[in-house]
Amino acid sequence: MRKSASLWFYFLISILFMETVFRLATGGSLLSQGSAVSAVFSIFFATACFLLVTIFGRRMAIIISAILLGVAGFIFSSQMMYYVIFRTYYTVYSALHSTQAFEFWQDTLAVVFSNWFWLLFYFAPFLVFIFFGRKLVQFPRLTWPTRALVAICLLLTHGAGILMIHAGGQARFSAHDLYYRTNYHGLAVDRLGLLTTMRLDVQRYVGNWTPATPAAAMQPTPDNLHLVPATRNQLDIDFAALIADEEDETLRNMHKYFSRVPATAKNEFTGIYEGYNLIYITAESFSHLAIDPELTPTLYKMMHEGYNFRNFYTPIWGVSTSDGEYVACTGLLPKRGVWSFAESAENYMPFALGNQLAPLGYTTVAYHNHTYNYYSRQETHPNLGYYYQGIGNGLEMSGGRPRSDLEMMQVTLPQYIDAQPFHAYYMTISGHMYYNFERHQIAARHRHYVEDLPYSEPVKAFLATQIELDLAVEYLLMELDAAGIADNTLIAISSDHYPYALREEELAELEGAEIEQNFEVCRNAFLLYTPGMEPMTVDKISSSLDIIPTLSNLLGLDFDSRLLAGRDIFSTSEPLVIFRNGSFITDKGRFNSVTGEFMLELGVQVSDEYVEQISKEVAKRYYYSTKILETDYYSRILP
Repeated sequence: MRKSASLWFYFLISILFMETVFRLATGGSLLSQGSAVSAVFSIFFATACFLLVTIFGRRMAIIISAILLGVAGFIFSSQMMYYVIFRTYYTVYSALHSTQAFEFWQDTLAVVFSNWFWLLFYFAPFLVFIFFGRKLVQFPRLTWPTRALVAICLLLTHGAGILMIHAGGQARFSAHDLYYRTNYHGLAVDRLGLLTTMRLDVQRYVGNWTPATPAAAMQPTPDNLHLVPATRNQLDIDFAALIADEEDETLRNMHKYFSRVPATAKNEFTGIYEGYNLIYITAESFSHLAIDPELTPTLYKMMHEGYNFRNFYTPIWGVSTSDGEYVACTGLLPKRGVWSFAESAENYMPFALGNQLAPLGYTTVAYHNHTYNYYSRQETHPNLGYYYQGIGNGLEMSGGRPRSDLEMMQVTLPQYIDAQPFHAYYMTISGHMYYNFERHQIAARHRHYVEDLPYSEPVKAFLATQIELDLAVEYLLMELDAAGIADNTLIAISSDHYPYALREEELAELEGAEIEQNFEVCRNAFLLYTPGMEPMTVDKISSSLDIIPTLSNLLGLDFDSRLLAGRDIFSTSEPLVIFRNGSFITDKGRFNSVTGEFMLELGVQVSDEYVEQISKEVAKRYYYSTKILETDYYSRILP
């Protein structure tokens, strides 16, 4: 039995080693409850591996042991590389839908080579076993009573991990909350360990798991559901009848919840751009840090001569970069663990701007200067009400990846400029990572503009990519002006996410100071501009989640603000910026779910229950955004 124990001990040391290295590499703490929980579950995984290999003879035990250690090394190293690239962790869903990522294989390979030392750490247990494993696997095949004893130990170690989770309390964002109730992937890795988080992800994916219904949804329903105040952004939905007729408990709870959400009031900005043409751009990796009077003069002009949103954020989400576009195009939070945009492709999406404007006689078109079916955009964008073109289904452009934003504007603008009123949506690509002058043709094109700047090469290359976006917008404004319709066209520009391919120290170069990594790294710009508008600075806290209700209100569209997770920025609703890990910002302060700290704004006082109240509101908006997606809810309540 002593010889057998040496293999179990090797599995344990290997898993503990990989979990520890991973925690250090991703900024986790070694002296925390999460480390202790992870260590106990490491014993569980080591025992499970040992029990599996002892079923076989010595030769097969050696082979299976090597495979298990190799798979573990691959899991840790691939999650590490994914984190380096996307600042998050992949899920089972994203792994199963990862084939399109091979279009950027050169960039991925560059990341692997630049982080080879981490790969060496994660595969070290496998490599050591290859050379010395035969000495560890010396046991005869175990008897079934002995295996039963090992199985009991397996159950006991799992039970010990569960006991530790319960001992830590059931507060929001605790290990207990993450294990049983919520799905904050990044926090779960920190508080449960990577292998346990991935085990839960597999279980939830197979079981189609969803968080429990928030308790607030069970509150009594008000009696005045039939009222539709003319002063509210609210449609005539008979929630009372829906509740009375609904047999499905989930849908009935949704009806109750949305019936109680206060609709935002119409305001002085309602309809001020009614009938205007609309050009809406989601700019790849765009950042306010790139707006400069000399490098990007058109973007600078739009910021200072249009609406300048000084406290705007574009959070990154948990699965793919398409989540940022999904939020900006739907006003809903993404469902955790899946590509929400792709999952919405067959749903009724009435509040997408294409679907709102097309029935009003607008020409509605959408373009993407990358492969047309990347992230299933050939399905999602027509479903949003657009005639859609990308590379491969009608959009013809020169050059290789990433392609030119300017050329996209030059090719596409003639298709709709004479078909007023029009609404054009663009997802750009010129700002795509990685930022260098050797493989990034857009950065190389504008290298001479940035070469003498006092920055590192990645920062210079990033700024060079944003020059291309500026030139595209400059061309757009010039052509609109030449056509005599510039002052009747509203242009909105936001980002899918901040340029997370830049490291912390590189972002600090642009900022001129270190940038706080939970909140301020997501600070960004939202540009609203039409020539001749009265410039205005907007200090209200807001995010990309608020774009759809804000534009809908400005254009005077009939929409129901209760059915969106975002809010009209110009309304009197309390501002709320939601982040992927449950952190939030309001006008009262900011809550960091990682540290559990709430930082009050100067001179502000709140009740002891304030953080819990807002955290519950965040959870509800996540939950009901998910349920809208899962149940195709809009099709059930709207004609």
